[in-house]
Amino acid sequence: MRTEDVLAAVATGLWHWDNASRRVTFDAEAARLLGMPPTRVELTESAARARFHAVDWVEVQGIINLAVAEGTLAEARIRVVDEEGRVLRTVRSRTRPVGRDGDYTLVGTIEEVPEPQPGTTAARTPVTGDWRRNREAFLLDAGRALAEARSTAEVLRVAATLSMPGFEPSGLAVFVGEGGRVKLIGHHGYAPGDMEEFLDQPMDTGDPAAEVIRTGRAVYLPSPEDYNRRFPAIYPLVERFGRRSWAFLPLINAGRTIGAWMAGFSVPVSFTPDERSVLTTVARMLAQALGRASVHESERELTVGLQRSMMPTLRPDVPGMSVAARYVPTGGGLEVGGDWYDMIPLPNGKIALVIGDVQGHDVRAAGLMGQLRIALRAYASEGHHPDAVLSRASRFLAGINDDVDSGEPSADQRFATCLYIEACPNSGLLVIARAGHPDPAIRLSDGTMLVRPTAGGLPLGIVPDTDYPITRIALEPGETMLVCTDGLIETGGHDLETGWNRLREVVEGHPVDGDGGNLEKLADALVQAVHGPPSHYTTGPLIDRREDDIALLLLRRELPAPTEVGAPPVVPRPPRRTVVTIAQAEPERIAEARRHIRDLMHDWPDPDQTDSAVLMVSEMVTNVLVHTDGDALLIAEISGRPGERRIRVDVEDSSDELPHRRQPGEMASSGRGLVLMELLAEAWGVDPRGEGKNIWFELFEPARETDFDAIT
Repeated sequence: MRTEDVLAAVATGLWHWDNASRRVTFDAEAARLLGMPPTRVELTESAARARFHAVDWVEVQGIINLAVAEGTLAEARIRVVDEEGRVLRTVRSRTRPVGRDGDYTLVGTIEEVPEPQPGTTAARTPVTGDWRRNREAFLLDAGRALAEARSTAEVLRVAATLSMPGFEPSGLAVFVGEGGRVKLIGHHGYAPGDMEEFLDQPMDTGDPAAEVIRTGRAVYLPSPEDYNRRFPAIYPLVERFGRRSWAFLPLINAGRTIGAWMAGFSVPVSFTPDERSVLTTVARMLAQALGRASVHESERELTVGLQRSMMPTLRPDVPGMSVAARYVPTGGGLEVGGDWYDMIPLPNGKIALVIGDVQGHDVRAAGLMGQLRIALRAYASEGHHPDAVLSRASRFLAGINDDVDSGEPSADQRFATCLYIEACPNSGLLVIARAGHPDPAIRLSDGTMLVRPTAGGLPLGIVPDTDYPITRIALEPGETMLVCTDGLIETGGHDLETGWNRLREVVEGHPVDGDGGNLEKLADALVQAVHGPPSHYTTGPLIDRREDDIALLLLRRELPAPTEVGAPPVVPRPPRRTVVTIAQAEPERIAEARRHIRDLMHDWPDPDQTDSAVLMVSEMVTNVLVHTDGDALLIAEISGRPGERRIRVDVEDSSDELPHRRQPGEMASSGRGLVLMELLAEAWGVDPRGEGKNIWFELFEPARETDFDAIT
């Protein structure tokens, strides 16, 4: 015997529920158990749900959702009802979800549960079809689904799947009144093109929907004769659909009729008081959901339009360079904030890249951002240097924060962080001024990402007259610079350290060549790493950190063009380099210098040499800050082929006094710098300069074990 015949012999049917297409397939035995002719049948989701008791369906839905999330078996008892809501029988369903999230299917069996024997405990507590409890469960389910709908399309989709047990509508339509017209915005149960005549009608037409919108009163038509008698001009247009009863209900939101909801039935419906109560309640929930969706869509359209109007258009024609940018709102509340980026052509032929973040996530922050962005463009277009641009911008923002009438600081003062970069497309020289903003990061040509420390000042708007030191960085061919707001780094509970580590994995693992499209893909990958599903499983140590907007800019200096047609681009092997300036007033940046040496030597095979380099750098920089009056300039560079590399570290200062060897005592806390250099460095020296001196050391990469084995 076939498997289907065996299952049918024991009153067990098979079913297949496709959540993506919202279609349900029952075999002949399953159809019989659900009160339908015993043949294979395919139904819509709403039609299938109408065959089950609404109270049971709410419980079953929770069981199915849990099974989908956990990948387990879902088992439940469900009462089967007829068109009048009467219980026909009780069945047991055993299903297994295949797939995850919204793209899953349910496959399983339905078998009849035998009636309990008289005198047993089960016989004294039978499952009964309580009409009112059935309707209450349906309304709770419908209310939950409509409350979760965020757009008009989602509301209409939910309305199309509503299954009212006992009087299931076979056709639904939603009309709205706009500008003296009645417009059809959604329908279900009709073929494409069937509703062309009802898409846009005058408000004074003899249509039931128009009458409901005009009067705010429901219209119930229990029979075709009633429809033809009350609306003779419209009935010939709907007669071909074969409906037997209709209900047109007003959609009232905040005391105003915004539209009408039509429910058409293929069987006669008398519209009893209970049935009218259910329809009226559904219409009210539908109206509220449409009102919320309309407000949400209007706010989103306004805020997105406002934010887009403030975001610039990047120049794609920068010679020798590629640029990519992204702005991503938080998605919660008002989707407009104070993050921004800009790209400004300068009078000297260079370009300025600006990224910043005004404190707050509201309309005031967006307004200040717009004013500050215009001011920065004006100062930059006048030809001011980066430090002067930020100084003027800080004075401008401080003036905005002052109260117009009294001249005193306002109660709602805002500051802004900003990073201003003047880039030369020909030489790759970047002149950077920073106002409390995160440092830029550089992806070297070999894929290594380094966070470049830059000198900085206070955020804009705190002190009107603030100096902003500048930092110069050379962007080599094949290198990419990343600048971003703190939302990209700290979203998901991360701090600066863990946030940069998360981004480093993305940047170093993403191939970026001369194709500008790859730079766009890298921008998408960075956003996905923060906002995508994997980010929910890699939260940082600060779990309660508030989510923030994201703005990011990527600037890549392209490789030189090939000299011959068809030849591959020239790929130089530039050294891996980092430059750090440690001012006399910033001794805490010595720890930052040590970290940059470790980042630079992240793939160095000998960890002892890495520790030695970090120790010598710490000694050299500390000596400059202790024994001179100037700043220390640290330049570290790794050159050569893998396996034959060399690291050279130079520390420059402005003092002419040369270091000399000391004889520290056993308990001395200093005087061991040159001793360490002699013990740890493979080569070192002191080079006098015209003004100041340069102390340097070198370490050579040891032969790897595999190389040694090959030699021996």
